[in-house]
Amino acid sequence: MKVARCALFLLLCCAGVAAKPVRHYVFFGQDREKIREASSFLETKALEGAQVTYSWRQLEPEQDGYDFRPVRDDLAFLTSKGKRLFVQLQDVTFSASRINVPRYLLSDARYSGGADRQYEVKGEDEERAVHAGWMARRWDPAVQERFHKLLFALGREFDGRVEGINFAETSVGVGHSGRLFPKGFTFEVYREAVITNMKALRRAFPKSVVIQYANFMPGEWLPGEDGGHLRAVYKAAKRLKVGVGGPDLLPFRRGQLNHSYPLIRDASGVVPTGIAVQDGNYGETDPRTGKPVTVPELLRFATEYLRVDYVFWCIEEPYYSAQMIPFFKQVR
Repeated sequence: MKVARCALFLLLCCAGVAAKPVRHYVFFGQDREKIREASSFLETKALEGAQVTYSWRQLEPEQDGYDFRPVRDDLAFLTSKGKRLFVQLQDVTFSASRINVPRYLLSDARYSGGADRQYEVKGEDEERAVHAGWMARRWDPAVQERFHKLLFALGREFDGRVEGINFAETSVGVGHSGRLFPKGFTFEVYREAVITNMKALRRAFPKSVVIQYANFMPGEWLPGEDGGHLRAVYKAAKRLKVGVGGPDLLPFRRGQLNHSYPLIRDASGVVPTGIAVQDGNYGETDPRTGKPVTVPELLRFATEYLRVDYVFWCIEEPYYSAQMIPFFKQVR
């Protein structure tokens, strides 16, 4: 109940505060074909556009051989319907069976495989860690060089034409002791790599909105274990004029309330900010009522406490068709 009282307190503190205009996008993820099927989305004026996920592997199937046709096609279609495109560039996965870096990186020793495993660790029991996905070697200079080359190729074609582009979340699962760390990884090296990649993104896209999803950082758990890593990322984002935000709009979760949420709020008005409503968020239980949180309640928290510029609403059913779309059809 302590977390619930905390969230309720935040909402009450915001009561009466004039919320700034917010731009609403539908997060289609990798289901890009659904932007053409979703007439309800296309006909809802309050929804400005679509956020679509493209993987690094998808966009660079061969070394220096870029395939931007999916982005071009989606941009052309959305533009024809009076909608905007927000690109999410994905270099990590949360499935042991899928890798999002190009294949050529995996077989070339210069890139140390290009990607490393990330794990789900229960408490401190790293011996029983479960393989939970793959992360690009964001901290590896050779991999960074290839990634930055992709960013600048994308920027040359799409900067100013797309509404924005965002990086995937900073959270990765590598444990704490070091036994699960990939080659060359330390908490400090990873932090600096995130900042270096943000700098490259801003340079590649000087016109479009750029956002780093920064939710958690390895090596700390706030407030008790504060390594300064997440705070350093947000400080750098302000300096670089890179937007910030993250996945999961969960007003009652202690983790988010202690980590990214106050930092996103603090960045509001300084750089662009955004929050994504992901699968599972619509069904989150409000501990005050014991019922699932409603779309208006999620929106109120996003606008009045977080004060974000963008909200990205996912298409999880039945909430998308039964609640989210009807709500936004009433918005003028």
